[in-house]
Amino acid sequence: MPVVVVDVVLKPEISDPQGQAVLGALGRLGHAGVRSVRQGKHFVLDVEGEPDEVELRQIAETLLANPVIEDVELHLPTD
Repeated sequence: MPVVVVDVVLKPEISDPQGQAVLGALGRLGHAGVRSVRQGKHFVLDVEGEPDEVELRQIAETLLANPVIEDVELHLPTD
């Protein structure tokens, strides 16, 4: 069964308070080399048959993400 991964993150121009909180915690823990953190969502979809990229993108952009404020990255299986 093919596995499709969908990663959803806030667009760069959208404030990410959770990412900022993690960045602050990293600094307090001595990890000063991290300059930026963006929080996101990671979905793993098991699909039957050959994955339909158009259908999967529609699912990602209408159900898994808010396209106004979030970017979607679709990772289809490779042969």
